[in-house]
Amino acid sequence: MRDKKVETANGSSPAHHPPAGSTNQTLALAAMMFAVAMTFIDQTIVAIAAPDITDELGLTASGMRWVVNAYVLALAACFALGGRLSDIHGHRRVMLIGTLVFVVSSVLCGCVPAGGFAQAWMIIFRITQGVGAALLFPAALAVVVAVFPVERRGRALALFFGFSGGLTAIGPLLGGWLTAWTWRAIFWVNVPVAVVALILTALARIPNTGRRERLDLPGAVLVALGMGLSVLGLQQASEWGWGSAATWGCIIAGLAVLVAFCRYELRVPEQPLINLKVFRDRAFRADTAVLFFGMLAFVPLFFFASVYAQVSLRKSPNEAALYLLWFFLGFVLASQLGGRMLDQRGARLPMLLGSALGAAGFALWAAKLTDLSVGAQWPYVVLAGAGIGFLLAPASTDSVNRAIGASYGEVTGITQTTRNYAAAVGLAVYGTVLSHVTVDKVTATLEERGVPPEMAGKAARGISQSVAGHGSGRVPGEDGAAAFALEEAQQAVRMDFAEANQWVFYGMALALAIGFLCALAHPGTRVTAGSPPAGDGRG
Repeated sequence: MRDKKVETANGSSPAHHPPAGSTNQTLALAAMMFAVAMTFIDQTIVAIAAPDITDELGLTASGMRWVVNAYVLALAACFALGGRLSDIHGHRRVMLIGTLVFVVSSVLCGCVPAGGFAQAWMIIFRITQGVGAALLFPAALAVVVAVFPVERRGRALALFFGFSGGLTAIGPLLGGWLTAWTWRAIFWVNVPVAVVALILTALARIPNTGRRERLDLPGAVLVALGMGLSVLGLQQASEWGWGSAATWGCIIAGLAVLVAFCRYELRVPEQPLINLKVFRDRAFRADTAVLFFGMLAFVPLFFFASVYAQVSLRKSPNEAALYLLWFFLGFVLASQLGGRMLDQRGARLPMLLGSALGAAGFALWAAKLTDLSVGAQWPYVVLAGAGIGFLLAPASTDSVNRAIGASYGEVTGITQTTRNYAAAVGLAVYGTVLSHVTVDKVTATLEERGVPPEMAGKAARGISQSVAGHGSGRVPGEDGAAAFALEEAQQAVRMDFAEANQWVFYGMALALAIGFLCALAHPGTRVTAGSPPAGDGRG
């Protein structure tokens, strides 16, 4: 493959497409998809096995939440660092290191001994899993970007994001099946996936093109601390409460550290952790904003739709996963169309189309939640999935194409940090809304049916805690009082929970509507190979 210049729309020096030599593009893409498969499956698979893990290891409810959240927390805190390490030491090398860290951590999670140290063991190795994913994902994405020329990159990344995003739906299905054997298998399943990824990587002959540059360690510490504190506050808000000083202390301190990080990066004379000059590009700013608002709907959807299906539709965990497959039917089909549109016309059109379809789909889906019927909802579920599918790959690909000096790992770190941060915000805000509305509605319903106020409140809080329990489908505290209350008004409670979820889904529709406005700000310029862009994209 010949070297090609990639003209960016930010007016910087042209980025050079690294030589791929005899790299097999198909095998390279397959290898990277298998590698990131593990990270996406692990976002949802652990939640399904949470009750079994808790029972066997004797974990507290708070401890189990930490087992689930530790992974996302470490992932968000270390993503920017992972992207920069990928640029410095080579995308292939860092991808291999990240894969090994991830899979070894997975094996150790599955080998946790019972006893008093079990909770600490699980949390520690879930954190190292997150660190491995933070190394693996930006490096894998950078490999795909480097191997494929810009004129074919849209379709390649549409397949990459479509496949990896679809795997998030496989997590609950796979988790339910494996947990029937042993919950430990949900971690061990990463081993054969990693072996396939490593073999394909070797066969693909992917070059390792690192750049000898300094690593901005102070910047790495600041961004990890800022992301970690702010995400911690958002994740723990459901437990600590939004009125807690600890909640706001973490969020405000985290944001303050992130501001300090930005100020520091602007003063670094050379090789900052993140070159903030990329934000001078108006198109990059629009891409990043669309990703943020799109992820406010996309990632939290798996959790809230799964809980809704189990509580209101009375589905099993596996049936709830099948319910989500309607979403991914639209998502996968639209991802491929969105990638083609990106290659032919640029990112603006698919982002506008995707955010508009997504806003309409989520709004119509929300209106149908109280029908308590999959048959009444599936067309709108497909429409919502198509909206996310249209915008995700074009926004991600266009932002990476605008990297300064071919720093694909660095820009991937920015975009993926944005996605993870948006996911944490969505889970925290929507979870708080759902919890409060559910408690109020269920309490009122049970009291109207003659259930004593204390018993009604306890049953209502039990249902809301199933949300904080990450979709396990079990209502904590199902003692005699709660069971009696639920049995007395089961149908009404299902409807109350559906009505509470409408607030969440309308919130997702609103997020995508804001994303549409952000997409309008995109100048419509394209990143092309060997020719100047339509405009410089500066805002």
